Amino acid sequence: MQTRSFCHAIDLVDGLIRLMASADKRPVNLGNPEQITIRTSAQKIITQTASLSTTTHHPLPLDDPRQRCPDISRAAQVLRWAPTVPLDQGLAQTILWFKMQLAGT
Repeated sequence: MQTRSFCHAIDLVDGLIRLMASADKRPVNLGNPEQITIRTSAQKIITQTASLSTTTHHPLPLDDPRQRCPDISRAAQVLRWAPTVPLDQGLAQTILWFKMQLAGT
């Protein structure tokens, strides 16, 4: 039931460009504060790819955090930045890219 947060590369690059253009020199978290369980993210991928795959559960590694969620309040305040690409849209774009690569186009 551990969670992760996923940020699309387009959003991350936008945040990095804004950070480089700013005069602020303090650390800033860039990411997506929306948490999703690993299980749910796997199910989304299985659904979007129409895969017959199933999920399995294994013990959590000792050094694996249960939750990962960036605090992007400084990015919102200093850079006027927040992620804009929803996970489902980002997954669809990523899956399409891989399909094209596998098809040789």
